[in-house]
Amino acid sequence: MAPKPQRKKPLKRGKTKPTLPVREEEEPLNMESMGHPEIYPLVLTTMTQEIFDCRVDEDVTDDQPYKLIRKEDILADFENRAAVSDFYPVKKIVQEYPGDELLLVYDKDFKYGLNFYLIGTEEGKESYLNPPEAPEEQEEYKEYIPEDIYIYKPPVSKPWVSLGSEKEIEEESVKESTKQVTYMISRKRSDFGASVKFSDQNASTVKDAYIECTAYPDKNFTLKQLERDVGMQAVPQIRDTSTQTRWAYPKNATTQYYPREFSEEEKDTLGQSKTLTEFLNNVSISVEIALQQNEIMNTFVDDWKSLAEEEGTFGDKTDTHLKEYQSFTDLHNLAEKMITCICWHPVVCGLIAVSVAVRLSFEERVHFSGKLLLQPSLILFWSFSDPIHPQLMLESPDDIFCFKFCPSDPNIIAGGCMNGQIVMWDITAHADRIENIKAGGNRSKKVTLKPMFLLEPDSNKEAMYIRQCAVSSIENGHRKVITDIHWLPDTFEINRLGSVFENRSGISCQLVTCSADCTICFWDIRPQKALSSQPPAEKKKEESIEIPFDLPSTFLHLDLSWKPLSKIRLSKGETTLDHCPTKLSLGEDNLLYKAQAKKPVSLYSVHDGAVHTVQRSPFYEDIILTIGGWNVAIWKEGVTTGPLLQSSCAPKRYTSGHWSLTRPGLFYVGREDGSIDIWDLLEKTHEPAQSQNICITAITCVKPWAFSAKQQLIAIADYYGTLHILEIPWTLSHPSSNEASSISHYFEREVKHLEYVEQRKKIREQEKKEMDLELEKKKIKTYQKSKERLETELKADYDDYLELEKSTLVRLGLIKVEETGSHVEMM
Repeated sequence: MAPKPQRKKPLKRGKTKPTLPVREEEEPLNMESMGHPEIYPLVLTTMTQEIFDCRVDEDVTDDQPYKLIRKEDILADFENRAAVSDFYPVKKIVQEYPGDELLLVYDKDFKYGLNFYLIGTEEGKESYLNPPEAPEEQEEYKEYIPEDIYIYKPPVSKPWVSLGSEKEIEEESVKESTKQVTYMISRKRSDFGASVKFSDQNASTVKDAYIECTAYPDKNFTLKQLERDVGMQAVPQIRDTSTQTRWAYPKNATTQYYPREFSEEEKDTLGQSKTLTEFLNNVSISVEIALQQNEIMNTFVDDWKSLAEEEGTFGDKTDTHLKEYQSFTDLHNLAEKMITCICWHPVVCGLIAVSVAVRLSFEERVHFSGKLLLQPSLILFWSFSDPIHPQLMLESPDDIFCFKFCPSDPNIIAGGCMNGQIVMWDITAHADRIENIKAGGNRSKKVTLKPMFLLEPDSNKEAMYIRQCAVSSIENGHRKVITDIHWLPDTFEINRLGSVFENRSGISCQLVTCSADCTICFWDIRPQKALSSQPPAEKKKEESIEIPFDLPSTFLHLDLSWKPLSKIRLSKGETTLDHCPTKLSLGEDNLLYKAQAKKPVSLYSVHDGAVHTVQRSPFYEDIILTIGGWNVAIWKEGVTTGPLLQSSCAPKRYTSGHWSLTRPGLFYVGREDGSIDIWDLLEKTHEPAQSQNICITAITCVKPWAFSAKQQLIAIADYYGTLHILEIPWTLSHPSSNEASSISHYFEREVKHLEYVEQRKKIREQEKKEMDLELEKKKIKTYQKSKERLETELKADYDDYLELEKSTLVRLGLIKVEETGSHVEMM
């Protein structure tokens, strides 16, 4: 009795088979392992069943599940369909078959795994068509044995065949690797059962005091690694090919020619020609019209291109939202930290640096200062190729609030700390590590930014911690947090007196910082001459200081002794409090050969909260964007009458903002509810053109980046320490053909509007003064008139009183009035 094979799932095949190239002959699959070497499973498609008349449930059924197929028909199918034939796997069996007909059996229950199987021997065919009859006693015995009853078969012992498992067991078994040591502890017999007395003693004394036994590595005991998990990533093979073109060297060639002119006789003949005269009279009007059209309009302008550009900017509103591109979160440092500053690397594409700080107030930082010293203060370098592991980590003595790359050397970084110190880093030694992030690792080649799912992180790289090169003196610097830091441009610099002069070296070597202690400081990273006048004892003391091997000596002369070159303290203005600077914006115009003023030229109270964004437009040097509190304002340098644009109060407080790098009339503003407002001055000037939610917490920083003319990204940081990278759509990154001129005209109109408003204010003030003056004059005239009238009225009243008194006395008979005179006699 043959063992019952395991049932396998049928293979899914389509109704038609595509034409395939001729494949190599493979060894046919038979059921030798199941005790039936003569059986070869096959898969017959519907087309093959129709060709050989072996259709399921029609030609082959449950009652007759087999079909005899001629050998010649199968060989003919090989010639017609070649490797596409379903009998191709058993081609060799068919060719070597001794008989004329082969037995094909329909496997309804997929006993051998497929829907048909072919019997490849004559003995197997005869055995299937004429099975041997079982004895009668056995048949009778089968009638009485139910099919569900299990028949026990005793196990048969077989010889042991080693497959290598005993070696694994021996390796996994625990064996003693060190020699056992025996200790014996004893005490005197007299000490058994003795009473114990406890008493206090000083723990600081060495004798009988507590001594802590700390753990330490023992070199005498080593552990061997028995198991290790190793991951491997297969990459496609790279092949470099090159071709050599034939070089055609340039040659100098000259040609001499002279103009062709008519002779005098030919000129006279053409001048008297009636045909030429009629031709010129007929085409003169058309030529004049064509010349006028060329003067009026440019015939070489591509109208379709301009129309498509305008339509993509204003008409198409389907693609106006920022799309999520990638996000970065530091999973290794799970402390509650927020991102305070973002800077894209100025040279390496796809590399961005962020500074993080603990989310604590000033009082909380003072209270938890001991714990904060144990937590690292870092600047993280993220790459698009690895969104989990930072490429570099710059260490700092305190949390960094702002930092900037040096414009002359991107490997030099300056940052401002929460405690008022300035920190300098030099990553020149690690430049190869970050430059190899780009595809190909060559700075001269054009790089294409790939999607995040196509970039493969380097699992062998570990996080690189880089210590600072120099830290400023804490006694001579800022007293509070540094709110902004900038490198001075390479066109000018200042001296100790605050005078501005030209920078002839062309290298940025000075910094400007502002702090909450109401001071603005200028710093110089070059060695000062005062250092050479130090006493020899101090020089020897500095030379004796041992420099760590991993610390660059670039700014060693500044470490812990760096003082500001010049310091400006903002004086009190109209208010009683000092002006606390939060952001700086440097302009290069009209700065040379001028001293820095310590008193503000003008003061405006426009924002209803702290100003956290002051940025010049990348298209107009005199246009400045300021964001603070719940509103936005746009200013023009030189216009002292007020802002060109002042928005109304927003529903949520603004936290950050930035100009667009490619569109003059567009800027982004982040809010405390995690949304970002997109202002488009071409569309609306009184409110944002659109708003989009980015995260669930406050946005702390916004920084766009133009990778190429076709792709732009924007980095948005939130209060929970997550960095979101979003792709800017076409409509928000590509300006229209006349956007720059339209925005410029808009600013000019606003300036004229402010001038008109200022003039109207002056006129109204003058009119008010004139009205007040006339009112005063009227009051004076009224007062003079009323005084004379009052005197007249008083005199008339007095006369009336005298007449009344006289008449009363006469009636009483107290006086007599003589008719002949005015004499009055009293009785």
